[in-house]
Formats: sequence, C-alpha cells, structure tokens
Amino acid sequence: MSRSLNLLGFLVCAGLLGYAVYAQTVLGLEPCPLCEFQRIGIAALGLLFVLAAVHGPRRWGARVYGTLLVLAALATIGVAARHVWIQSQPPGTVKSCGASLSYMLSIFPPGEVIRKVLTGSGECAQVNWRLLGLTMPAWVLIAAACLGLLAIFANFPRRRAV
Repeated sequence: MSRSLNLLGFLVCAGLLGYAVYAQTVLGLEPCPLCEFQRIGIAALGLLFVLAAVHGPRRWGARVYGTLLVLAALATIGVAARHVWIQSQPPGTVKSCGASLSYMLSIFPPGEVIRKVLTGSGECAQVNWRLLGLTMPAWVLIAAACLGLLAIFANFPRRRAV
C-alpha cells in the first residue's frame, strides 16, 4: 500500500509541475523567483515520492523517506505561505521588482540568493491567476500540505491492534 501511495504522491507532483509548465508556456504566466522556489519544492517532493515508491522500504527506511518528504513539504509550505503573504500586502508596499533568479544565481552565493528571494519583490506581489478565488501560491500551499499528509500516511506505518 505504501508503494501505491508514494506513486500517487509522485503523480500529483508531476501533475502540478506539468500545469506549471502549461501555465508558463501556453498561458504566458512567467514565474517569479518565489514561484520557481515552489516548483523546486514540488520537484523535490516528487523525486522523494518516486524514490520511496521504487525502493519500497520497510520500517526505518520508510520513516527516513517520510521524514524527508515532510521536511520538503514544510519547506514548500513555508515558501508558498510567504508568497501568499506578499501577495496580500497593499499595492506599493512591496519593494520594486528585483533581478531574475538565473541572474541572481550567477552573481550571488546560494545563501544570499535564498535570502533575497524570500524577502520578495514586486513581481512576486502580482496576482495573474486565480481559481476559486485563490492564487496559484495558495493552491501550492494547499497541495504541499496534502502531500505532506500523504507522506505521513504512506511512510509512517501504524501498529495494528492485536
């Protein structure tokens, strides 16, 4: 059962990333740096889910995968929550647009890039897409929380009552 649930988690991540590519290439929605960090988080979750599905570990191995999945989900939730918060700020209160992620990676060390991205900038405050009143980062937050719960359910075996 845990293999099937981990495979389901991978497929959900693949679907989320597939939609992100569709939104960028077909709908013309360019991702801001926080969006790219969320994509990295979902990709990391997908990779861990597929590794857990292929490996099919028992007991402590499953707990290791579960812990790594929960940590990746929490990191993704954190980035998405920060993005939702930035988008909820009144117009003009978020600093103007910053450099692209690829440019920042070429001139700053990784720690500085992460700090700059998480502070957010004008392009991260823009809302270009909504579904049922929620922005894309809000949906990523919900999806990452659900994937974290799925990781717990799939990889932390419960003892059966005797």
